[in-house]
Amino acid sequence: MRRVGVVGFRGYSGAELVKILMRHRGVEPWLLEHRSDATDRPQPRGHRALPRLSASAEAVKDGELELVFLATPAEVSMELAPAMLGAGAKLIDLSGAFRLREAAIYRRWYREEHTHPELLAEAVYGLPEFYRERIRRARLVANPGCYPTAANLAVRPLVDSGIADRASGIVCDAKSGVSGAGRKPSLKTSFCEVTENFSAYSVLDHRHVPEVLQNSGLEEAEFAFTAHLLPLDRGILETIYFRTADGCTAERMLGVYEERYGAEAFVRLYEPGTLPDLRCVQHTNFCDIGFKLDPKTGRAVVVSVIDNLVKGAAGQAVQNMNLMLGFEETEGLLCGC
Repeated sequence: MRRVGVVGFRGYSGAELVKILMRHRGVEPWLLEHRSDATDRPQPRGHRALPRLSASAEAVKDGELELVFLATPAEVSMELAPAMLGAGAKLIDLSGAFRLREAAIYRRWYREEHTHPELLAEAVYGLPEFYRERIRRARLVANPGCYPTAANLAVRPLVDSGIADRASGIVCDAKSGVSGAGRKPSLKTSFCEVTENFSAYSVLDHRHVPEVLQNSGLEEAEFAFTAHLLPLDRGILETIYFRTADGCTAERMLGVYEERYGAEAFVRLYEPGTLPDLRCVQHTNFCDIGFKLDPKTGRAVVVSVIDNLVKGAAGQAVQNMNLMLGFEETEGLLCGC
């Protein structure tokens, strides 16, 4: 069994990650404490028997950890990443710290300075369906955001094939369960604010937008994105509106998706006119994609759904780990869902 460490295991994504790793047949998860008040904090169910170390370079070396997951806020990831890499461990970061290629773009969208911009050029964006071979060779992988995972898997084949009329723009109307906001308490995500409610947020300045642009080939003026908060715990559903190039048929559009994803284990395609919903993907590592096209007007709608805690976070992180450590890509991800 190969040892891997998890920092941030008390958060929603971190807890989901530990759950998946505990059923993985090739790794042994170790919990890494990075908080000074760790002994005073509640212990997650099912974690008590797992070995623990401090989140330090010395502990990583002493524990002989091959890989470390950072399920932490971006500022914590930036603080810990150099030490973890320096200790010889491979690294998968679940925050937004290393997803963007340029410090100036990070500053604009995250509204703070990047403290280790030298790592941005090295980090590989961890969307296996796009960058599988680069991930296999990587030392540092930036796990994608949940919204961009669903958006890029749906949008990029349309852009690459020329099916989407970019001059008409692409609109992504995205909805997420509350766990996407993390476990830290806030008024906005409290029960009384969320239940029986539905709200838009971060309109025109959501920090996941540059991830979609960077990996889809779109320009900012061609893409509109609005995030919404659903009164449920998990899942993302994105409804994507665009106009097709002249003469596009449903058969051609399905063919483009099948050519791109026909051999992919975690992307499931629906027949034209059939659309997925959240129950199709909750507690799984799948991204389900369906669409409807009106050939007379060229209007098209694509629906892309994922579980934000699995394919949008922990599951995709394990998918990346499998590539980096030489396991089957599906190991630990097709059972127990």
